[in-house]
Amino acid sequence: MKEPAFIGRKSAGRPDLGALMQSVACGDADAFAALYDAVAAPVLGVARAVLRDRSQSEEVAQEVLVEVWRTAPRYRPDRGTVMNWVLTLAHRRAVDRVRSVEAAAARDHKAALLDQLPEYDEVSEQVEHRLEQEQVRRCLRTLTELQRQSVTLAYYRGLTYREVAAQLSVPLGTVKTRLRDGLIRLRDCLGVSA
Repeated sequence: MKEPAFIGRKSAGRPDLGALMQSVACGDADAFAALYDAVAAPVLGVARAVLRDRSQSEEVAQEVLVEVWRTAPRYRPDRGTVMNWVLTLAHRRAVDRVRSVEAAAARDHKAALLDQLPEYDEVSEQVEHRLEQEQVRRCLRTLTELQRQSVTLAYYRGLTYREVAAQLSVPLGTVKTRLRDGLIRLRDCLGVSA
C-alpha cells in the first residue's frame, strides 16, 4: 500500500488512512469521524483553490466527504493512496461546480439578451425594407430622365428646388413641374393612395 512520503519523522498522531478507509467501507462511523478529521482540511483547501469562494468551497467539501462515506467500498488501494483518492474526488467536484456556475451564468446572460430582443421580426423587417427599396428603384426607372434627375437630386441628395435648378441649369418653375410630375408617377407606380 502506498502512503505519502513525509520529510522528517512521521507524526505519531497521524492515523493510518488505509485502515480507516477499510473500516469506513464496512460502515464504521467512528472510523469515518477519524478519517474526516484527517482529510477535511486538505479537501477544503483543494476546493478553495479551485473555487475561490468560501461558501461554495465549504459546500463542495461537505459533498465530497458525504461521497467518501457513500463510496468508500469503491476505494482501491492499488490505484493510489486514500488521500490522493479523496483529493481527486474534491478536485473533480470543485471543477464540476465551476462549470455549473459558468453554465448558469451563460444561461442567465443568454436569457437577458433574449429579453432585449425587439418585439418584431428583424429579418422580416429587413426583407420588407429591401423589397420596398427595389420597388422604388424599379419605379424610378419608369420616370423620364429629367424627372429622375430632379427627384434624385431633391430627395436622395437633399438639395432644395433652387439648388436642383442651379445644378441642372434649368428654370425653377421647370424643376417644380418635373418634381410634381415625377412624384405623381412614382405614387401611381408604388400604388400609394393620395
